[in-house]
Amino acid sequence: MSGGDRRSGSRSFADLHCHTSASFDSLASPRAVVAAAVTRGITHLAITDHDRLEGALEARALAPDGLEVIVGSEIRTRDGDLIALFLGEPIRPGLPAREAIAAVRAQGGLVGIPHPFDRFRGSLLRDASMAELAPLVDWVETWNSRLVGKGNDRAVDFAREHGLPGLAVSDAHTTVEVGVSYTAFAGDISTPKGLLEALPSGEIVTGRGSYLARLVTPLAKVVQRARGNRRIGSAVEVPR
Repeated sequence: MSGGDRRSGSRSFADLHCHTSASFDSLASPRAVVAAAVTRGITHLAITDHDRLEGALEARALAPDGLEVIVGSEIRTRDGDLIALFLGEPIRPGLPAREAIAAVRAQGGLVGIPHPFDRFRGSLLRDASMAELAPLVDWVETWNSRLVGKGNDRAVDFAREHGLPGLAVSDAHTTVEVGVSYTAFAGDISTPKGLLEALPSGEIVTGRGSYLARLVTPLAKVVQRARGNRRIGSAVEVPR
């Protein structure tokens, strides 16, 4: 897909899980992430930095015509990670998952489950009891480009079992990963209502970024720690 493939107003090409340098594990500036999304024909890009909105707000301000940046966050809950979209205020990390979901709903936002069954990250669905949360969320990532092993296959089964839409996302932490996976929708998904209505008919397009790109993540954590942007426990500490 390239920038020339975009069909404004008729088809939406959405990567709904991306990170910028506002996250403790990415060095990709909001400007660079926006530029990469435009180059690859993405029309809707959700910036979902860990427990913060600054990167998403900056990216939204930089986005040109033809690219809608959705302000979101990857929230670390007591039970595992959630993706929240259409936020106006950050959600406090460390809440029980149910409370975090309620806080997102109070803002009119949508909630999804990222990288389910991932053994190496804070995934809700590693615990079978988390199936109780299925009626409370709007989608499951059935293809996360950074998930290794059989987790994506298990996510497809889980989504089918619980009647949840599945999304393909890049989970980009570098610019080369932006848009490597995406979901195509009919119509405009720039509002919570529009996306919610489009979710069941989304067409997932899967891909994987370079494994070399993923090696940047450990380096990013070291650099960000040196800069003073670091995660302590379930919270993020930012220099003032």
